[in-house]
Amino acid sequence: MAIVELERVTKDYALGQTKVHALRGIDLQIEEGEFISVAGASGSGKSTLLNLIGGLDSPTSGVIRINGAPINHLRESQLNRLRLQTIGFIFQSFNLIPVLNVYENVELPLLIMKEVSPQERKERVNHFIAAVGLSGQVKQKPYELSGGQRQRVAVARALVTKPRIVLADEPTANLDSKTGLEIIDLMHRINRSEETTFIFSTHDAKIMQRADRVIYLEDGLIKPDGSGRNEDRP
Repeated sequence: MAIVELERVTKDYALGQTKVHALRGIDLQIEEGEFISVAGASGSGKSTLLNLIGGLDSPTSGVIRINGAPINHLRESQLNRLRLQTIGFIFQSFNLIPVLNVYENVELPLLIMKEVSPQERKERVNHFIAAVGLSGQVKQKPYELSGGQRQRVAVARALVTKPRIVLADEPTANLDSKTGLEIIDLMHRINRSEETTFIFSTHDAKIMQRADRVIYLEDGLIKPDGSGRNEDRP
């Protein structure tokens, strides 16, 4: 069974007196454990698609299912629980808390999960900080880190709740090309070791080559040949 399903999903926005059709009828299935890139020009609907999958926005029409269950009409408290337990987010602007150090930034979402004991919380935080290669920087604040290191913290924070899905909206946009590829390769290693489904958007052809499958959006639609497997991925 697909972990993410979209069925005839549309999304319209009002821009003054104009209606913008951000998504025009998306049918999509993503299997658990896939490493998926969503590609397309600015305005093609990439961020809208990720926001809808993550429950940060609701569709105008159509059905979105996560793990087989529709999320369209969930209450905000139910969406919060879904996002906390099932979906992790990585943003291009990192969204770290400036006054917290690396350990505290990664630990933050676990403080809301009362079912996680202090001992398990400590083990998870240390495990994922080590997984992203920052065990030597646990006490450093975000301003003391490079852009690539800050994005590594964001990756660890997204993974510490052990989500089944991670959504990354242009996670390499604020990084140089070498560091961007390192972050994508890091995400790919974690995808394989943790069996976490990754869905990330990008403009970069070199980044797309790392994906199992590339979904190409154009004017709010998936291009007819735009959801195939990437045969060139290393």
